[in-house]
Amino acid sequence: MHPVDRKPPLPQLLAGGLQHVAAMYAGVVAPPLIIGAAVGLSPGQLSLLISASLFTAGLATLLQTLGVWRFGARLPLVNGVTFATVAPVLAIVEQHGSGDALGVVYGATLVGGLLVVLAAPFFSRLTRFFPPLVTGTVITLIGVSLLPVAVGWIANQKPSANGTGLLLAGVTLVAVLAFNRFLSGFWSRIALLLGLVVGTLVAWPLGEVDTSTLTESPAFGIATPFHFGTPHFEAAAIISMAIVMLVVMAESTADMLALGEIVERPTSERTLADGLRADGFATALATVFGGFACTAFAQNVGLVALTRMVSRYVVAASGAILVLLGMFPVTGGIIALVPQPVLGGAGLVLFGSVAVAGVRTLAKASFERAANITIVAASLGIGLIPIAAPEFYDHFPSALRTVLDSGISAGCIAAVVLNLVFGDRVKRTPSRELSREPA
Repeated sequence: MHPVDRKPPLPQLLAGGLQHVAAMYAGVVAPPLIIGAAVGLSPGQLSLLISASLFTAGLATLLQTLGVWRFGARLPLVNGVTFATVAPVLAIVEQHGSGDALGVVYGATLVGGLLVVLAAPFFSRLTRFFPPLVTGTVITLIGVSLLPVAVGWIANQKPSANGTGLLLAGVTLVAVLAFNRFLSGFWSRIALLLGLVVGTLVAWPLGEVDTSTLTESPAFGIATPFHFGTPHFEAAAIISMAIVMLVVMAESTADMLALGEIVERPTSERTLADGLRADGFATALATVFGGFACTAFAQNVGLVALTRMVSRYVVAASGAILVLLGMFPVTGGIIALVPQPVLGGAGLVLFGSVAVAGVRTLAKASFERAANITIVAASLGIGLIPIAAPEFYDHFPSALRTVLDSGISAGCIAAVVLNLVFGDRVKRTPSRELSREPA
């Protein structure tokens, strides 16, 4: 049995699942916070919107890890709300006002999710254009693109960090490294979770732990179907969301390819198609409960690389925890106790692990040809533009900005195109043919 399919003991499932939730909780909560504020939801309604995002992220994660028929990659893949759709959602809100905006958003998201389901078998055939040279470049870009998120956490989303934030980030970083180095077996695999606990305990006497998340969260609350509005279908909104979902598919493809390399089970066309189908179905289902578009979370790919806990059942446990957090918001308040600087300290090594996985994949490519060096160099440079200068493409049309503002998408497209034009033609080996199951 491949390690991905092994079931660890229950304590390891729970601890590993909790560790994944801690790593991605802030990423799931942030989009509904931004969208809810733009729509003008009351605190109670905003709490329900966040719960809906957690609940649907849990369902999507369970579908990806456990799989149902041809839906689900059956890999240790965490799914959650994607940031890629925040910009078009805010544009829809600005155009339609706060009254009917969410109904239009959910209509466009529903259609976008169904389009992903239909496009999955065709999109999955693009794996032939992802040799190690391209895959390694994209994985490296994923890790590097996430590092500014960790830096923002350390600074508490302010222009510059203060001494307390640096202290908490430093303590957490050292704790994670120490636990990973000096502990063994299962305990070294939950080094990130232990580091977050240490960082939070240090932050508590410093007044950096906000306990209001516990007192203000309701004990139970889940949005009823179409609580935030019945889907309305408008052509402009649907077209905008469809374009964004293409970007989401490209990022999910990169994450699944990266994860396949990390767990040493290369992602076949069938696995990729099944994973994309799960993304699309989960996105469509999320609109029923008040969630948003779902995609793979790259930070959790980094966690798999860091901890080597490759069992998909560990990530399935995190999906079950997310469902419970969505049904009982007060339990989510416990996860929210972790201060952002503490998350940032752990995020440095977490996201860096993704970049390291990319470098390992690049090592499989041949750099004896100068062309391969320039292909990687140019692709990384193009992908780093929106990271180094976030406002670089502000004067471009919004349709182009959807792609260009994502360093992962821009770098991925550049790597594929440059490799096709200047790289060696990939000769398909028998083993590669065997990995191509029908999508």
